[in-house]
Amino acid sequence: MQYLRTSLSATLIFACCIQSSASPAQHTHPSQRPNILLITIDTLRPDHLGCYGDQQIRTPAVDSLCADGVRFDQAFTSVPITLPSHSALMTGTFPIFNGIHDFSGNRLSDTQPTLASELRAVGYNTGAVVGAAVLDSRFGLNRGFGYYYDDFDFSRAQAENLERMERPANIVVDRALEWLRKNSGQRFFLWMHLYDPHAPYSPPAPFNSKYKDHPYDGEIAFADSQLARVFEYLKGSGLYSRTLIVLCGDHGEGLGEHGERTHGFFIYNSTLHVPLIIKLAPSLDSRGRLSDFPVNLIDVMPTVLQIVGVRIPATVEGQSFWQVLHGGSKPEERTPLYAETYLPRLHFNWSELRGIQAEGYHFIDAPQPELYDLSTDSGELRNLFSNKKAIAEELQHRLGKTIERYNPDREQAQATSLDPAMADRLKSLGYAAVTGGGNPTLSNRNLPDPKDRLHDYDLISDAIDDSQHQHYDKSIEKLNEALRIEETNITVHYLLAEDYLKMLDFERAIAEYQRVLDLSPNYAVAAYQAGLAYVHLDQFASAAEYLKRALMLDPQNYHAAHDLGAAYVRLKMFDESITAFRQCTTINSEYASCHQSLGEILHFMGRTDEALPELRKAVELAPQNQQAHFALAKALEAKGFTSQAQTEFRKAGAAAQNR
Repeated sequence: MQYLRTSLSATLIFACCIQSSASPAQHTHPSQRPNILLITIDTLRPDHLGCYGDQQIRTPAVDSLCADGVRFDQAFTSVPITLPSHSALMTGTFPIFNGIHDFSGNRLSDTQPTLASELRAVGYNTGAVVGAAVLDSRFGLNRGFGYYYDDFDFSRAQAENLERMERPANIVVDRALEWLRKNSGQRFFLWMHLYDPHAPYSPPAPFNSKYKDHPYDGEIAFADSQLARVFEYLKGSGLYSRTLIVLCGDHGEGLGEHGERTHGFFIYNSTLHVPLIIKLAPSLDSRGRLSDFPVNLIDVMPTVLQIVGVRIPATVEGQSFWQVLHGGSKPEERTPLYAETYLPRLHFNWSELRGIQAEGYHFIDAPQPELYDLSTDSGELRNLFSNKKAIAEELQHRLGKTIERYNPDREQAQATSLDPAMADRLKSLGYAAVTGGGNPTLSNRNLPDPKDRLHDYDLISDAIDDSQHQHYDKSIEKLNEALRIEETNITVHYLLAEDYLKMLDFERAIAEYQRVLDLSPNYAVAAYQAGLAYVHLDQFASAAEYLKRALMLDPQNYHAAHDLGAAYVRLKMFDESITAFRQCTTINSEYASCHQSLGEILHFMGRTDEALPELRKAVELAPQNQQAHFALAKALEAKGFTSQAQTEFRKAGAAAQNR
């Protein structure tokens, strides 16, 4: 223990004291700042790229970028889940600080500096094109971007609409090239996010046949072929040499290692280790260099800012490694290689996992702690916790200091409503987007260890997949099996309720939602869904009761406010319905249905002067909505505005024909 304490003492405490923003080196004159292209490829393991040594895959575009830049062999994410990993990357802060541990109801703070916001402030034209709904602008990563192409349709929840929740790399590249062609005359920062390697693996032709037995690799090869189009454009337009390019993965993929099929459940290096390639502008002497300097993805933001001569915000916790890129000496201090996953805790009330890597060891804090010697066991197969207690205790101490150092008085994230359509669509991408609540900054070692719940997790994941493909009986069978293992699992009861709701078995759905609320009284989405089930049963008094509860628990749920207003209409409680509809428009002034419903009930009650602005707003927001035009026409007609009414009647007819 004394040896390890001596060898690590210089870094255990002081590694947390990262580079201050007080005196960032300025290496680039503002007039000479390069363009910046950030490429993130979802779920990308470095050992599945040609330039990282995989001989079975062809990735010529990434390999060519690697030949022109610096390849980092020891780059790691702090969290193996898409949204929090990108949040850490874009803000230069750990999830401990920025508050984005998952995707279940938080959004990045409006005051949180991001790479885009800092670059835009100094004149960069900023654009982003993302490939999956888990990075939708409602989660806050659009902060600082003048153009943010997400455009995902959450209005429908049928399984056949899956493709609308993610887009293939060719569509992302089409949009990115379109933006580049319009903005290449200005200094730009463009972020491209490719989602293709994410499960389920379904590469298009010819990659589906070339990689028939390795579809994950087929997805990577397809993404690479689309990146080639971007690099060709940059070279053909003379921009390549003047563009700083950063390519990285957001996290890896389990691929069966440690029994983990995908990612997010564990924090082994199969999902933490990511590729990172940086091409300077111009490349100078950095071409084809390799670096074994350990890098955390939160280091990317300050590094980019320092390269282009932009002051690093005081909130940034990552450390610039610009001198490594330029072949200089390695910093004596470095950002801790901290990692976490709260997926088991937030979704299943099993223990979270947190860990740290240092001096060739990887320590994972869990109910059954783990320690791995990476120099002799890169696959992390031999847990040395019992054999090397001194080292484990030292790293556990360092982990505690890291958490203490980076944990602010309050998290920066803002609560956001995860509407039911979004929740359902996230499930279609393999995410169990439901949560039993709880404070993610507190640990409880009395909770089950995720290692002991892997079978349950796979069972639930398979049930979600069955449900998304409308195999509800199979899904229910698996969920009931999971309940036999853990009868009070909130998520399982919620998923059962969802299956029954889709099967139109509303009474069973209500029983399961009520069970969820018995176990977790603050579960807002369960209250909302129970209210909808009662609507289907024409039990509007009970529906109103649950919808009011949902709105009380989640005051941002404009769907609940609208549906509560509709329930009051059916109960002939018109004043209450107006109040609910007004609350809906206050929460979300861009929700056309709220304005339409409010206008219709006001007109019905003879308050047509108040109704007209609402109905006009409805047709402005939803010009293809036949009913909105018809309702506006009737209100105009009642006020004697015959000509305007006829115009709206014609628009209603046209909208009907276009349906």
